[in-house]
Amino acid sequence: MQRKSEVTRNTKETQITVALNLDGTGKADLHTGIGFFDHMLDQIARHGLIDLSIKANGDLHIDGHHTVEDVGITLGQAVAQAVGDKAGIWRYGHAYVPLDEALSRVVVDFSGRPGLHMHVDFKSGMVGGFDTQLMYEFFQGFVNHAQCTLHIDNLKGDNAHHQCETIFKAFARAVRAALTLDPRSAGVIPSTKGSL
Repeated sequence: MQRKSEVTRNTKETQITVALNLDGTGKADLHTGIGFFDHMLDQIARHGLIDLSIKANGDLHIDGHHTVEDVGITLGQAVAQAVGDKAGIWRYGHAYVPLDEALSRVVVDFSGRPGLHMHVDFKSGMVGGFDTQLMYEFFQGFVNHAQCTLHIDNLKGDNAHHQCETIFKAFARAVRAALTLDPRSAGVIPSTKGSL
């Protein structure tokens, strides 16, 4: 049985729909109005093997903040809904991903406790039309609603595009590992508490 969900979030600032299949093949259909952000979300689909559809209509005449943050919130809600009670998942995941001179490490725990620890010294404030400060807002929205602890460290990097891309690819790989079903723990909550 595939783990799927669809979540819609409508506010005065954004209208967003996220549909996903955690057991997909990496298909993506992404329309946020921010080209570089779509490119980063595509990394989540491809490297996380998540079929991902995101349709966002936001107040981009102001800036990208509300759109990027609210996509993070809605994606987090969709992941939480699709994964359910977390029975049988690995729970933890980590990945190191290089891209030329850049190297990032992402570690995730679907613990039920939201927390973001992000250490990135971006070499540029903008990549195309994307404000690199919004990376934090996206991941903060995600962890708050997916209920996970996330550590993001860019270990090396001189090009902001490469820094962002290694982070999103490593995030995708770490989430993929954490949400993979462990055949040795089928139906078992991966916690001594008995719940997450």
